Amino acid sequence: MDIKPIKTQADYRAALEEVERLFDAAPNTVEGDRLEILTTLIEAYEERHFAIPLPDPIEAILYFLESRGLSRRDLEPFIGARARVSEVLNRKRPLTIGMIRKLHTGLGIPAEVLIQPYSSEESAA
Repeated sequence: MDIKPIKTQADYRAALEEVERLFDAAPNTVEGDRLEILTTLIEAYEERHFAIPLPDPIEAILYFLESRGLSRRDLEPFIGARARVSEVLNRKRPLTIGMIRKLHTGLGIPAEVLIQPYSSEESAA
C-alpha cells in the first residue's frame, strides 16, 4: 500500500488493515515509520469524519463529580452556596464566566466543555 491521504472510506479501511499488519513494527525502522505516518493520517481522517461532540456542560459536571466520588457540596467553592449549586445543576441558572473559570482552574474540567450552549430554564424564558 502506498502512503497517501485518506479521502474515502475505502482508503480508511485499507489504512486500518495496513496498521494492523504493522502493529508490532519496531520503532525507528522503515515499517515503524510507516506505522507512525499511517496512524497520523488515520487520526486526522477520524477527527474530520467521526468527531465526537463535546458533552453537555451540566452532564459533564455531574459525571466529573460521580467519577471522582465528589458531592454537590464540593462544588460550592466554584459555583457558590448550596442553593446556587442546586440551581445550576437543575438548569434553573446558567453557568457564569466566573463559575466556568473556577471549575476549569480548580477542578480541571475543560473550559471548552463548560462554555458549550445548553438548555436551562433561564435560556428557555
